Amino acid sequence: MPRINPTRTPMAEQPAAERIRNFDEVPLGYTAEEAMAEASRCLLCKRPSCMDGCPVKINIVGFLELVAQGDFRGAINLIKESNALPAITGRVCPQETQCEQVCVLARKYEPVAIGRVERFLADWEAAQGELPIPEPAPPTGKKVAVVGAGPAGLTVAADLARLGHQVTVLEALHEAGGVLVYGIPEFRLPKAIVQREVNYVCALGVSLVKDFVVGQTATLDELLEEHDAVFLGSGAGLPWFLDIPGENLSGVYSANEYLTRSNLMKAYRFPEYDTPIARGRRVITIGGGNVAMDACRTALRLGAEESIVVYRRSRDEMPARLEEIHHAEQEGIRFMYLTTPVAIHGDDQGRVKELECLRNELGEPDASGRRRPVAIEGSNFRIPADIVIMAIGQSPSPLIPRTTADLATKRDGVVVIDEATGKTSKRGVFAGGDVATGGATVILAMGQGRTAAAAIDEYLRTGVW
Repeated sequence: MPRINPTRTPMAEQPAAERIRNFDEVPLGYTAEEAMAEASRCLLCKRPSCMDGCPVKINIVGFLELVAQGDFRGAINLIKESNALPAITGRVCPQETQCEQVCVLARKYEPVAIGRVERFLADWEAAQGELPIPEPAPPTGKKVAVVGAGPAGLTVAADLARLGHQVTVLEALHEAGGVLVYGIPEFRLPKAIVQREVNYVCALGVSLVKDFVVGQTATLDELLEEHDAVFLGSGAGLPWFLDIPGENLSGVYSANEYLTRSNLMKAYRFPEYDTPIARGRRVITIGGGNVAMDACRTALRLGAEESIVVYRRSRDEMPARLEEIHHAEQEGIRFMYLTTPVAIHGDDQGRVKELECLRNELGEPDASGRRRPVAIEGSNFRIPADIVIMAIGQSPSPLIPRTTADLATKRDGVVVIDEATGKTSKRGVFAGGDVATGGATVILAMGQGRTAAAAIDEYLRTGVW
């Protein structure tokens, strides 16, 4: 047996000093030789734990073996049996806490870079030209409405179309992709790649209707009159705020608005797109997740002289991907840990001037398993700023529950589902993704989409709820 390389194959990246001046993708991807070298590190386990860590259950060992042999076509076809969006998941999926975390090789060495190889395959396939479209099952005559063209909705739509059902995706925005287009910046996920994956789903026979706001254009009950089942994948677009003094000052943004202006409305391409967006000199982002990393790095690229992250716990407790934190640190983002905002102060024009904070120390773990921040009395201090971005979480929009009397939700507006099927309290309605979890990951949304698609197919074929 050949000796296993203990370290993963490195991936080339744009240098930090260059990339902070552009919105081009930061990692540059593997070459064919690099992908084969990395795939050959796989131990080809008979009982692969990596698949258990994958929310969409990709045959990881199978596709890695094919890549190592140079069979790229066979490998990407195998991935697409479980995952219709490999170019996206290969870039934004938190593999380090899922499939790679449980890789057997990781017990002694660095785990196989599963996501990097997946990304290579998706990009390789796109470079070949026209994507091959699998033959769908015979038409069933059943009609399904999918609310939201984000990761969950696109996954459900692809799976159900391949099973022979007539699927229509209803998207509230003017572009499909959900958080993939309005939330994740170009430097982390190029929008041309999102469009490529959306085109693939549509090529499976899925109809896409944009600018269709369920709860306003049509209610859920009206959709059920014309469809045999409905899937809710409308995401979580209602931002949270801290409820501290000064949040109504000019210059305070939710991360949702800030990133939507930059990404979906293309403020980053000024002056080609003249989207209004504040380009502060000193920008503070509050939060420690991936959205916070996206916001602080976007601010830098929009011209901020200093971009600062304020987070109430330490670096070890940050929920953002380690890769995103590392990239932010490389780019010169300043991190202020163990810091809690208590007020925003403005000037006599009503604009942000300073963020007042308290210093913290870590106490006992809370319900999340992370150590709870405890404020140190009398430790108040102020940080000068002209833009403050709130990136502390979000909830689903209340529009659909408000117009649907018998759809059960939790206090934060999250739709209640049966985790094993995606069924809601309303017959014929299923849900998944952020609308059923609050803000979570792209791959978790896709995993719930796959679960719901299987349950919807069974419901359509049996009529049993």
